[in-house]
Amino acid sequence: MSAIRLGTRGSELARIQANETADALRAQGLEAELVIITTTGDRDQQSSLLTIGGQGVFVHELESALSEKRIDIAVHSAKDVPTELASGTRLCAFLPRADVRDALISRHGERLEDLAEGATVGSSSRRRIAQLKALRPDLKIAELRGNVDTRLGKLHDGGYDAIVLAAAGMTRLGRGAEVSEFLTIERMLPAPGQGAIVLQARADDPSTVAAAASINHESTEVAVRAERALLEALGAGCTLPVGALAHRSADALTLLARVLDDAGERSLTRQRRGDAADPEGLGHALGEELMMQGAAELLQEVLA
Repeated sequence: MSAIRLGTRGSELARIQANETADALRAQGLEAELVIITTTGDRDQQSSLLTIGGQGVFVHELESALSEKRIDIAVHSAKDVPTELASGTRLCAFLPRADVRDALISRHGERLEDLAEGATVGSSSRRRIAQLKALRPDLKIAELRGNVDTRLGKLHDGGYDAIVLAAAGMTRLGRGAEVSEFLTIERMLPAPGQGAIVLQARADDPSTVAAAASINHESTEVAVRAERALLEALGAGCTLPVGALAHRSADALTLLARVLDDAGERSLTRQRRGDAADPEGLGHALGEELMMQGAAELLQEVLA
């Protein structure tokens, strides 16, 4: 088998994730090489994600390269992948999940509760913004785009008092020491798929699918599949204020989910336990439960 071509975004973090994938494949005796693809989200780092396409802005060009056979596998952060995949493709492997939490990085090392009243916090995630508003209604939340280095640069230039990023990204970049506070799951439920790397391949490429399966981490797979199924049941994209986290224990899977309005004033948090052999069934069931209990209203307000 010739070298597997791994499509990845060009940011330092994306390349680290792709190299982690390449190393895992090489450990199985397989050859792998990186192919850099620039996405819409990378080209425009100023506009709101919703303005430039919302869900999938970091994924579509990688999917196109996959469909056009310019790459064999697209390497994604699982939280960026829409619930509806490009035709003829499938998610074929999940790498072991890293830290799922969100991280607060403040200019002077303050924790969230210690930030001054009216402090400016940067984020581009509606999920993070809504939960921040619920925790600290006095904070001023400002739009923040760009890769991790860009965002940290904007923080240290004085444009923000603090910013919120994924803990996994900070750790993978070797910058965990800069985190002022790792936010607990109870306060800041992560995005579905957060901390996980997922591989996407063409469904009609069995040799590549089999190669990817050799590095699949099953516990991560069932957890992320449940979280993605919840999003699908809610009809919600990865840019909306929905948090979810599944945890496997033996043959059981527990899924925790939270839906908020944009202002962080109203939210629904529910948990459901199911069979780890049917993660999608658990995700759909909890999503339907949330919809019946008012999630549809919250999401409708957000989309209006």
